[in-house]
Formats: sequence, structure tokens, C-alpha cells
Amino acid sequence: MDFSLSEDQLALRVGVRELLAGRFGRERMRAAVESGEGVDRGLWAELGAAGFFALRLPEAEGGVGLGLPESVLLFEEAGRVLLPGPLVATHLAAGVVKGAAEGRAVVTVADASGRGVVADLGDADALLVLGGGVRVVGGEPLRDVVRGAVAVRSVDPLTALHRPVLPIAGTQSLASPAVGTLRCEGALLTAAEQLGSAARSTETAVQHARGREQFGAAIGSFQAVKHLCAQMLVRTELARAAVYAAAVTGDPVEVAGAKLLADEAAVGNARDCLQVHGGMGFTWEADVHLHLKRAWLRSGRWLTAAEAEEVLAGDLGAAEGVERG
Repeated sequence: MDFSLSEDQLALRVGVRELLAGRFGRERMRAAVESGEGVDRGLWAELGAAGFFALRLPEAEGGVGLGLPESVLLFEEAGRVLLPGPLVATHLAAGVVKGAAEGRAVVTVADASGRGVVADLGDADALLVLGGGVRVVGGEPLRDVVRGAVAVRSVDPLTALHRPVLPIAGTQSLASPAVGTLRCEGALLTAAEQLGSAARSTETAVQHARGREQFGAAIGSFQAVKHLCAQMLVRTELARAAVYAAAVTGDPVEVAGAKLLADEAAVGNARDCLQVHGGMGFTWEADVHLHLKRAWLRSGRWLTAAEAEEVLAGDLGAAEGVERG
């Protein structure tokens, strides 16, 4: 199967990269880190106007009418620049929560079982609660949830975390979309963000290795550094193939494999990028540690490594049972 990008898809990726470079470049990202501000409503509205959240809605409903493969390209670019906020949840809520498609509403997600924490709860206009069905919390019930939630220290300075008190009352049940579909698509789009971060870490390491000199030579000429950069590229491209393939098939097993590989690529590449930078990589002024922290956070979102491994193991066990039968 050919997973090469079409001309339209390439143009979409270039357009999104240019948009984010102009609206959330490094200076803007560092300013957000220093200020500790929440979701930038102005940027959120610009993303909505550009079709970021409504990309997969039908044109008749005001959307762009594209599919998962195109959404993956958007989220890959978002991962490259460490774009903050509950992007995945808001994208999935387009057409379900009023204002989400246009970027007028910020939507985050919680698990009804109480597992994990909720990102950017304080900035949210709506909360999707997953478990047995999909429910939406907004208005005064949401404010009650926010007031009762316990703040959790976040490793990522651009992502605020809270643990809400469960059960969450005052919810509106939705007939669709299905929880399984939301979880699967959420895991895939998060994997795409991890892919973008892994690619950016690789580029950063290579750029530093070419410019930094020791003993009269660029450190990129040293075999140990070459090996690190090569390993980073291999991880990235393996994850890319898996993420792009899962976007085409939408198969939950392939999505689990893609999330697992993308998490490993994002975390592993950020770690290796730190090694290439040496002591400078651990300083606050460097961006490398921000990619590592965000990668750690994303690895626990929507589908953890342990959960992905269970999905893959279950599929292998089923296949083995069929073969023996």
C-alpha cells in the first residue's frame, strides 16, 4: 500500500506549518512558558478559523470534509511546535459541542472511572466524560467540577493538570460518537503529536551536532553522536509509517501499535537529543527538555503503553488461536 502524501496533503502540511510558525513560533512558545498562562483564546480562534478543529466535519456542516490522514498531518505539525491546550479533545468535539469547530469553545476530556488526570480543566468551556457512553459537562455543573478539582503538579509547564472529584453530575448524554471510536481517534491524534515532536527533536540534534565543535571538529563527525542521530531518525520513520498507516485503516490494533511506537520515538528522541546537547540541554534556556516533558505527558494520554501492549497481545493471541484452530 502506498502511503505517500498527495499534492493536496503536502500543501496542507506546508500551510499548517507556516500558520503555526507565524502564530506560535519559538518566541511565543517561550513567552507562554515564562508567563504560565493558560489557553490563548486568540490563537484558539485563529486555529478554528483555519479549519483545525472542523477539518473532518462535512462541508454541509461548515467543515472542511477531510479525513483522519489529513488530521494526522495537522497534529504532527502541532507536536513539532509544542502547541499547548486540549487540541485533540476539541478536535474530536467539533460538531458535538457548540463552538468547538469554530475555536470558540475549549473542550477537554475526563475518564468516568477517575483514571488519570484532566488537562487544562480550568480553561475548558466543556468537558467530555468517557465511560459507558459519552457525556458533556458545561455551564454551572462544569464550574462545580473545576471548584472541586485538585490541582496536580504537571511536569509540562504548558499543561495544567487537575484531578476532578467523581462521579461528575449534571452531564448530558450523547448518542454518538461511540466511546471506543473517540478513544481510538484520540490515541491516533496524540500519536501524531508525538511523531511531530520526535521529528523536531531529531532535527534539533542534527543541527546542534553540525554547529557545535569540540577538539577542532564538529561533534557530528564523532561516531557516538552519529549513532545517536541515526537511532533518532530510525525511531521517527518507524513511528511515521505506523501512524500514517493507522490513519488510513483506522484499525484499533494498528492505532495501538502506532501510539506505542510514537511514544517511544518522542521520549527516546528527546532523551538522545539531550545527550547530543550535553550539559546545555538540561538548562532552562534550551527547548529540548520541553519536548521531553511533553512527550512524557502525552505517553499517558488516551492510550498508555501498558494498554497498547494489551491490545497488541490480545490480537496476537486471537490470531494464534485461529491459526491453531
